[in-house]
Amino acid sequence: MFKIKEQLSKLYTSSALGSLSLTGAWVAILAARGYSLVEIGIAETVFHITSLFFEIPSGVLADVFGRKKMLIVSGIMRMIGNIVMILSNNLFMVCLSLSFHALSYNFSSGTGDALAFDSLKLAKMEDRFEKYVSNQLMIYRICGGISTLCAGAALFIGYRMAYGTSLISSTIQILLLSSLHEVYAVDPQHDGEYGTAQKLAACFRESIRFLKEVRKVTGLMLCNSFAGAVDTLLLFFLQAKLLEKGMPEWGLGPVLFFMEMGGVAGARLILKFPGLSYRKVFLTTMFFVSAGVLAEHSAWYGIVAAGGFLAAAGDDALQVRTNAILQDMFPSEQRATLTSVDSFIFSIIMIVLSPLAGWAFMYW
Repeated sequence: MFKIKEQLSKLYTSSALGSLSLTGAWVAILAARGYSLVEIGIAETVFHITSLFFEIPSGVLADVFGRKKMLIVSGIMRMIGNIVMILSNNLFMVCLSLSFHALSYNFSSGTGDALAFDSLKLAKMEDRFEKYVSNQLMIYRICGGISTLCAGAALFIGYRMAYGTSLISSTIQILLLSSLHEVYAVDPQHDGEYGTAQKLAACFRESIRFLKEVRKVTGLMLCNSFAGAVDTLLLFFLQAKLLEKGMPEWGLGPVLFFMEMGGVAGARLILKFPGLSYRKVFLTTMFFVSAGVLAEHSAWYGIVAAGGFLAAAGDDALQVRTNAILQDMFPSEQRATLTSVDSFIFSIIMIVLSPLAGWAFMYW
């Protein structure tokens, strides 16, 4: 018998296992290994180029073969990425590791939300999806904050051992994912007359048709992705910039955790304003994100950290509202594919902004 609470609990737990890691401050770890901000920016670009090519195909595979299976594939890709990073001794291997981590992100990004929404739909509880997204973002931020809080520990024990601990959590995560209940948008028993290639092509074709007919969807994706990209890059590079501004190494973890908690605040606060228009939410988010970027120029790291907090708050508030609106508009048969398109747009923006941000944070 299908139990929605058990299903969501497993998805929450899986997210926590996927987010908790001693390697959360990977930018700081690479910087400590001697890589420059430009090289780190290149590695980040490789991550998003990989994501660009595989984001939509991973969503199509999830819609056709099952969301549960692709979540398990995501865990396997994460394990491979950790192993490669442990063995890495040059920028090429670092980039290869991040490519596998990108694949892990690809196979989970749209898949988890699609499975959650259709699970809630099966239980006739779709109206609770915005709360689900808020809870997931809170888990992501809190676990990410704890991970960055351990930045000092990761630097102390060494990156090999730090990434080794992630192998353990990944194994547990895969075992948990294997116990999920699969919810198909189309009953596989009544879809046997189509071959695999036909199913994949039809899913992709119908997704493109939907985007052409409902232009509002693309606009929402662009707004959400741009704000998210600026906030993501800001928090990434502040891992290194805070130390340059005089912050002691022991304080890096707590301050990074504080900035991540901005996302928790934003994800929770947006639930208090269900009637607030999307336009107002977007403008508020851009104000907060812009304030975070401007605060980076302050000589005092306290102001810089406050700016990062505001940027994260605005980003997650917009993410919660955008996801809820989009999932309600998506047809179930292409839900994972269309959610992947959102991540695809984010990757394109990140590819353009990542090297520019690396240059800007180094010389401005």
